[in-house]
Amino acid sequence: MSRPLARLALCLSAMFALASPTWAQDGLTLDTRDGAVQGTTVADGKVQAFLGLPYAAPPVGDLRWRAPQPETGWTGVRDAGRYRAHCLQSSSYDDMSFIDGPASEDCLYLNVFRPTDAPPGARLPVMVWIHGGGYQAGAASEARHWGAFLPQRGVILVTLNYRLGLFGFLTSPQLDAEAGSSGNYGLMDMVAALSWVKADIAAFGGDPSNVTIFGESAGAYSVSFMMGAPSARGLFQKVIGESGAALGPRFATPLAKQEQINAPLLLALGGPSLTDLRAVPAQTLLNRAIQAHADLQPVVDGQFIAEPLAATYAAGRQAHVPLLAGWNRDEGGYVPGGATVQSWAAEAKARFGDRADAVLALYPAATDVQAARAKADYQADNFIACATWTWIDAQRRTGGAPIYRYQFDLAAPKSQFHDETAFHSDDIEYVFGTLDSRPVAAWRAEDRQLSRQIMAYWTNFAKTGDPNGAGLPVWPAFSATGQVLHLDQTINVQRDDHKARCEFLNNQAKP
Repeated sequence: MSRPLARLALCLSAMFALASPTWAQDGLTLDTRDGAVQGTTVADGKVQAFLGLPYAAPPVGDLRWRAPQPETGWTGVRDAGRYRAHCLQSSSYDDMSFIDGPASEDCLYLNVFRPTDAPPGARLPVMVWIHGGGYQAGAASEARHWGAFLPQRGVILVTLNYRLGLFGFLTSPQLDAEAGSSGNYGLMDMVAALSWVKADIAAFGGDPSNVTIFGESAGAYSVSFMMGAPSARGLFQKVIGESGAALGPRFATPLAKQEQINAPLLLALGGPSLTDLRAVPAQTLLNRAIQAHADLQPVVDGQFIAEPLAATYAAGRQAHVPLLAGWNRDEGGYVPGGATVQSWAAEAKARFGDRADAVLALYPAATDVQAARAKADYQADNFIACATWTWIDAQRRTGGAPIYRYQFDLAAPKSQFHDETAFHSDDIEYVFGTLDSRPVAAWRAEDRQLSRQIMAYWTNFAKTGDPNGAGLPVWPAFSATGQVLHLDQTINVQRDDHKARCEFLNNQAKP
């Protein structure tokens, strides 16, 4: 099946399997600072959805490549019964499907889901989701992020879009001259959305003093950035990070160095004149960026990100809030029979030279089956697990608040896009209760049970800062002893085995 047809099939499957919402208006009208909004009900009336709410002015025209500006408001009642456009993006992932229309530069919208049975005057805990996609792709409106289920556990769910790639992270000397710095517009969008939550969520029954931010992959990188950003301080009280953190060298590039790297890109876009570039249609600019193989990311700009994030955490300058974080077992992929004892030893020698013996001691293999597992564990650690471990360890040292660490181990049934592994992003549908948005032959009882357990852990944490609760296996707080909750067919607690591995890999990454 071609990629476009595969994406269409997944989108249709998701919409029908999740009992797609009835978009007819139901008289659900609320007043916000910007004006009145009218939402709809979903999940057989159990959840009220207010979709496509602007949290900032459209970042178009002269507002392209500027910090998000306030929404000017509207008169009358705004239709909040459907998603608005997702942000323009330069990458595409087969397992992403969007329940909205075409992408647009006008995309700074968020969505609020609340339980219908919330009593008048309720102040429910708030969970704010930041999607992944490598800062190049993704949206709040992905089918797997559908908000019909988490709110039934007594929370308000907010999902949001933020600017991506070229529009979210371009840097240039001209932009510096205009605003004192450049880049990180996508991260600034997140702070603007959190500011909207603080100011407006009470109108929806949410508690602005009990906000949990959570995200996966680039969403988890962003959560770690929010903890270190002075502009986000006080906008959240708890944090969940799934598979990712921004404490490594990838996100420590100084602004001046990134602008040197971007110089050919600016020429490819049409030159340095901001007036000219802001007049070019967004899709034209995006096409030029794609042709130039642009891959723009957050940068140490001296303002929003004042220093490499590792330095912020080392000095204890991050938010001191409870953290729940972890990763999936097969983040880097796992192929049974994908290595032999001999091939794994040869690969270690090719990658690490005279340090190969150290690698083989950390990832040992006496049989070919063990070699395939050892290679997969190395790939997972090198890709994202050790970045997450580094974040957890830094927060343990200086964060002054409880930490709960997990590893997601259950291999999901084979799907259209994934083998039977606990792959990168595998956890998302379990967290949101949206298993049926993923096309698999049949979900098993253990998948649905684990989804219910994860949803309970996550929402318990959002309510109190402690994931434990009635009917759940006990999740001990993480400390130097390394107690980790393994999310599997049978949930269990094991000692951590990543310290030596991650310290070795982190040392290899140093310049």
